[in-house]
Formats: sequence, C-alpha cells, structure tokens
Amino acid sequence: MANELKPAQRVALARHPDRPGTAEFVSALFTDFFEQRGDRRCMDDGAIYGGVGLFHGKPVTVIGHRKGHTLEEHVAYHFGMPSPEGYRKAQRLMLQAEKFRRPIVTFIDTAGAYPGLEAEAHGQGEAIASTLALSSRLTVPVISIVTGEGGSGGALALGVGNRVFMLENAVYSVLSPEGFAAILWKDASRSAEACDVMKLTAADLLELKVIDGVIPEPEGGAHTDPQAVYRALDELLAKELAALSKMSGSALAAARYKKFRMMGANALRKERV
Repeated sequence: MANELKPAQRVALARHPDRPGTAEFVSALFTDFFEQRGDRRCMDDGAIYGGVGLFHGKPVTVIGHRKGHTLEEHVAYHFGMPSPEGYRKAQRLMLQAEKFRRPIVTFIDTAGAYPGLEAEAHGQGEAIASTLALSSRLTVPVISIVTGEGGSGGALALGVGNRVFMLENAVYSVLSPEGFAAILWKDASRSAEACDVMKLTAADLLELKVIDGVIPEPEGGAHTDPQAVYRALDELLAKELAALSKMSGSALAAARYKKFRMMGANALRKERV
C-alpha cells in the first residue's frame, strides 16, 4: 500500500464493509475450530467470537471481535461492540487456555465496547478492567493482532499481548476520530483533521513502540486480496509462536507486564528534551 495514504483514508479502509473479520481469519488460519459460547454467568454475546482450533497441528485458543457483514449480523453483534458478557466470555476462554497451556491469539476489530444502558447496568467497566487484569498475568503466549478498528478499552481488553501487530491499514486509538473531534473541537465533522493528529495508524504506533510490527496489505486494502493477508499472517504467527513457546510462563507474564509499562516512555523522554 502506498505510503502517501492519509490517516483518514486508512480509517476508511479499516472500516471497509468487505474487510476480513475474525471469522474469516479463523477459517483461513486454523483447522478443526470449535466455537465456544456464553460467559457461564448470564448469556452469550456474539460480538466476541472465540474457541479452540489447531494452528499447524497444535491447539490454540482464539478470541476476537466480530462485526458481521449483513445488516442482521451487525444488529445482533452491536456492530462489533461487545457487552460485558462478551468480555466475560473472553475471560473464560483465557482461563481455559491457561489451564490447558494453550497459546492465545486475539483479533481486534471494534469501535469500542457497547455503550448501552443494559451493558452499563451489567458492569461494562468492571468487565473490561477484569479482562485487562487477567490477560496481564497469563503465563501462556499471547499474540494480539489489530485487523481493522481498535477503539478504546473495548479493543485494549483483547490487546494485552506479548506481541502486538497491526495490519497496514488498521487503526488503534483511545477513541474514534469523530469522538475526538467532538470532544476537542465540538465538531465531529472535523474527524479527518483529528485523524492527522491522533497518531492512530500502524506506522505511527510502530514508531511509538506501541506495536511490534506491521503486516502489509495489498494495494487497495485487505479486502482486495484476503489470501495474501492470510499468508502473511500465517507466516508471522508460526514464527512468533515458535519463539514465545521457548519462554517459561513466569517469563512470559513478566515480559508482557514490562512491555506495557514501558509504552510511551520514549515519547515522554523526547518531549522533555
């Protein structure tokens, strides 16, 4: 993809309706996938898609956001914005992976957690916070991949990985450009301008050391040639899982904690100089 694309153009590609989602990545990369539903407390939330599959013959737990592609799916999955039940389902899958010593791969693609009244009543903030706390102390390898939108704590809840990667046209930020513009300038129509200052692109976040690498996309975006993206991801996952599997559980947890504690430190040093 040409480097001259503006941040707002990358946001548009990250939101493209035909962009591959978690279900497509799972189908392409894993075999014998068995979806697991429900949080074992209340209900199932389809906005979180997860289960167990085989990656090159080895069991892996997979968890990701799911937006869907049809209007019915969008409505059923709240456009990929999980409710507390979704994050508690993710926790259940993480604990299961920890028990059976399975690596975890997460796919991030959400505008943020669902902000509905019922979600707040069911403890949305607590569900996200407890997911972050749990994922930070896991003693199995965790690889997180931002495939489309990565918005706010709703995205970060699945993003506490030993390795964090982004597709070339994915975006990752504290909130949407529209929300940023509405808060800062009281004008959501200035979202394109917000994209320019938010440092939300893969290149920006690699420079800031928030992520570990960028996965290239074909010209025009991932939806134009999904197979090329799947091949690149397959190669990356094989390499990173092989490297992480050599580390002890305590070393994985300690390295993950240190990684996130150090985020932004270099940028702060530059500002102070």
